[in-house]
Amino acid sequence: MSSPTGRRVRVAVVFGGRSSEHAISCVTAGSVLQAIDREKYDVIPIGIATDGRWVLEADDPQRHRITGAGRLPAVDGDRAAVSLARTTGGTDLVVSEPSQAPHALGEVDVVFPLLHGPWGEDGTIQGLFEMSDVRYVGSGVLASAVSMDKAFMKVVLKDAGLPVMPSVTVTAREWKADPQAVRELVAELGYPLFVKPARGGSSIGIAKAHTPDEIDGALEGALAHDPKVLVEVSAEGAREIECGVLEALDGGVDTSRPAEIRITGEHEFYDFEAKYLPEEHTELDVPALLPDGVEERMRAMAAAAFTAVGCEGLARVDFFLMPDGSLVVNELNTMPGFTPLSMFPQMWAATGLDYRALVDRLLTLALRRDTGLR
Repeated sequence: MSSPTGRRVRVAVVFGGRSSEHAISCVTAGSVLQAIDREKYDVIPIGIATDGRWVLEADDPQRHRITGAGRLPAVDGDRAAVSLARTTGGTDLVVSEPSQAPHALGEVDVVFPLLHGPWGEDGTIQGLFEMSDVRYVGSGVLASAVSMDKAFMKVVLKDAGLPVMPSVTVTAREWKADPQAVRELVAELGYPLFVKPARGGSSIGIAKAHTPDEIDGALEGALAHDPKVLVEVSAEGAREIECGVLEALDGGVDTSRPAEIRITGEHEFYDFEAKYLPEEHTELDVPALLPDGVEERMRAMAAAAFTAVGCEGLARVDFFLMPDGSLVVNELNTMPGFTPLSMFPQMWAATGLDYRALVDRLLTLALRRDTGLR
């Protein structure tokens, strides 16, 4: 693949970020850096440190992995600073180093943002790319923002006729002003309840409150990550099933074979450790073993959720398969993990699209799409 000038397409892989999912973003980047076709693409890794600094990171997939001791990777904020600069000829990457004049690395054709959580998956960096007039992988500003905010996502999905779990939203201001009123409000949902940062991910800050005695601690824990919290009815007895969605090359929507996550050991739900640390915490069925007709319904609902929110490129739609056989949409992720343990690439591999081809397809889709209103 070549750019309009005849050179190879230059891809900026952006990862890290300011959110609590910084480390997982780095792990995702390590996998993509290893898989991307270097004969087709020139790759420039850009890390965003936890304090927001953009740096030219090492093109070393091994550096961006979780070690055997459970050490989580992080962007080295002391490396050479880098920025996007819009010029008359395109959008350049400019590197700034101490005691040296800034110099351009050349034009960027497409950005692959592998950021999870706020300041990356929530429409903020997508707005920067739009203003810089550079193409990028994944959903645009509005779809990213709606999908990141679980409370607003539920409003959009429900309006589209898709079933969601009952919930209420609690803000830090409300909790501080009148804790008892908040306790009474959430109690109307009935226990047990899940308490989640409204704009978080990777199960960070999530807790299950089995009784009213546990709700204060669960709220405090979630509010430590986000001043807006979602309190949701627990889907007791449900199976957790996921389905991948990709924008089709012909403009339609493709869906993957669904997959199931089963939690083992001490983990009551799919928390951070179960997702990213020792493998014995979870068992995966890819594809999921489902009753007749469920997969077809789920794939249709996943495509409907993708369309309702206005997603582009990719998304992972998470479902609850309830004991009565009904399906409920749990949430929609516009930048699902690409780690070796991540479900999204595993589902697509089971559907016939391997990891390397998946990365290439996302870049192809991004290069076909114009920036700006569409």
